[in-house]
Amino acid sequence: MGLMHRKTIGTGLLLGLALLACTTLAAAERDLAPATPEQVGMSSEKLATLTSALRSEVDDGQLAGIVTLVARHGKLVQQDHYGYQDLENGVAMEQDTIFRIFSMTKPITGVAMMMLHEEGKFALDDPVSKYIPEFADLVVAKDDAPNGIPMAELPAHPMNMRELMSHTGGLTYGAFSRSRVDTLYTQTNVLDRQSTLQDMIDKLANIPLRQQPGSLWHYSVSVDVQGYLVEKLSGKSFDVFLQERLFAPLGMEDTRFHVGRDKAARLSREYTSGPDGLSSPENGEFIDPVPFLSGGGGLTSTAQDYLRFAQMLANGGELDGVRILSPASVDLMRSNQLPTGMEEIPGYPGNVFGLDFAIVNDPAKNGGMSAGSYWWWGIAGSWFWIDPVEDVVFVGMIQNRNLRYARELQRRSKELLYDAIID
Repeated sequence: MGLMHRKTIGTGLLLGLALLACTTLAAAERDLAPATPEQVGMSSEKLATLTSALRSEVDDGQLAGIVTLVARHGKLVQQDHYGYQDLENGVAMEQDTIFRIFSMTKPITGVAMMMLHEEGKFALDDPVSKYIPEFADLVVAKDDAPNGIPMAELPAHPMNMRELMSHTGGLTYGAFSRSRVDTLYTQTNVLDRQSTLQDMIDKLANIPLRQQPGSLWHYSVSVDVQGYLVEKLSGKSFDVFLQERLFAPLGMEDTRFHVGRDKAARLSREYTSGPDGLSSPENGEFIDPVPFLSGGGGLTSTAQDYLRFAQMLANGGELDGVRILSPASVDLMRSNQLPTGMEEIPGYPGNVFGLDFAIVNDPAKNGGMSAGSYWWWGIAGSWFWIDPVEDVVFVGMIQNRNLRYARELQRRSKELLYDAIID
């Protein structure tokens, strides 16, 4: 198998026991009902320190507003909203403010894929071209030629579904690296919001892969391709599948690909922080529908909705008596899928990657998150994580495109939260 061999996380036994406990208690006791921190082994005083620290970012002018939620042992122990969703017009941040979650869409798409996997619609080692015939003749860029067209070679093996779901299939984004392939992504506007998922596939079918499938982890449009696959495998449009199979069953009432005019007043503005304070464009994008249903970054949601999604995963695939995935599928999603020889994903020290999640393998490099915690974030700063060892779920929603600042805020939130665990 060579590069196809997959490593496992060393804490597998501990995580398996935690998942078993979660599954046993899910229906009756893990329903996100409010509880005091002390009831679930946390300190009210230390959680108040976390809340105060995050609020101070608003007071210091780094954020317009923020919403946070913390659950432990399936109980809600902290919920806070502070600041403004629209600073210019003085609109206060609310618990039900809607955010552009961008790449936090990816785990949702991954869950949709795993639902279809459970139904036998595909196997993880199937070639992607089995379901997307347009990808049957993909080649791999080898060298850049003087005319700007990459020299190409045949793939060592066809990209498979496991690689597609773990950013190891050879695709790229066009924005996070420099190569002729990335340039072609940009020139063809692969993720054009005014185009369709089929248009994206047709463009990708004519662009070489950036690297050999299964050779390395490289952040990419692969989750947008997964959205297309959801449509092909289910026979339903991506938005309809998510609404019928995931959002409605979980009670995620405010999660969709566009906010709509009826809820536009609840959409937070998107900001960037810098030396001169916060700046923001007009609040228009994501209000009205567009043809492109981006599985990699197209959803809008609330902190409350996303907590329900995350707690479903923490419960082993079930919430309030509604089963979305089996515990085995959740366990597979949070298992390391990196090629042999890759110890961590570039740019994220101490993390490996599963099926549409990052997975912590070194707590010291991740603010104290336990080994086996799984998580991701969005380019406008929103973030979440699920810690199956400490049995903690955290969701933070902001709209700030200063990526360095957002990463530091995420790190600080983790340190403060774990300091609040006393039992």
